[in-house]
Amino acid sequence: MPTRDTAWPAGTPAWVDLQSDDPAKAAEFYSALFGWDVQAGPEEAGGYAMALIGGRPAAGLGPKPMPGPSVWSTYLASDDADATAAKVSESGGQLFMPAFDVLDVGRMFVAADPSGAVFGVWEAKAHTGAQVFGEPGGYCWNELHTRDYAAARSFYEAVFGFTFTDLSGGDEFTYSTFAVPGDDHPVGGVLDLTKVPGDTPSHWLAWFTVADTDAAVAKVGELGGNTLVPPSDSPFGRMAIVSGPESEVFGVIDIATTTGEPPQG
Repeated sequence: MPTRDTAWPAGTPAWVDLQSDDPAKAAEFYSALFGWDVQAGPEEAGGYAMALIGGRPAAGLGPKPMPGPSVWSTYLASDDADATAAKVSESGGQLFMPAFDVLDVGRMFVAADPSGAVFGVWEAKAHTGAQVFGEPGGYCWNELHTRDYAAARSFYEAVFGFTFTDLSGGDEFTYSTFAVPGDDHPVGGVLDLTKVPGDTPSHWLAWFTVADTDAAVAKVGELGGNTLVPPSDSPFGRMAIVSGPESEVFGVIDIATTTGEPPQG
């Protein structure tokens, strides 16, 4: 099982969590879907709970801090949340709050990029982020789906130093992966939403690993969720996009079942 006990390199998607109206119901749904062991935090955590796989943190579940849609949030690692917050403002992003301490576990803030996609930033202290990844039930990939592809890439390059590898497929599909400074291994992707039918706003999408995509999609339906994009094969795995009981959107992918060769950047 892929695990990590230290903080993630700056810019890496280091954590995901769900902010919901009914965290207890969400815990039931995702425990049944992913096999999570959801453990409530201390009273001062305000209802925030950790989803564990093999005793290691995989994701978070908690109540919404303010009214709004239920969403899976992606948090990008930072060595200095305050310095990253300043770069966000300087580069055309929007800070929803200044950086603040979360007990003794970390320092964070939430922001939106120039295309409107909301993300979190996490400076690790006692909580280093996900300790399980790429394992059934753990997240394995995070994508920015943006309606301003060029501006978004410029923003994340300026704030986090991302470098991009283009994997686009002609005029019909525009996509790139991104890597953090000092490492050419891709840690996430960027999709141009203007090339995709519909009017979905810019957002970050978290993908969770499953052993069987079709079985996972069927289970989502049984548990009260919905299928938004049905299962399909790709060089990266068999994948689908679904939503949970409060319409929160996430991806599921069987990374062991691949078809064809991945595009070369």
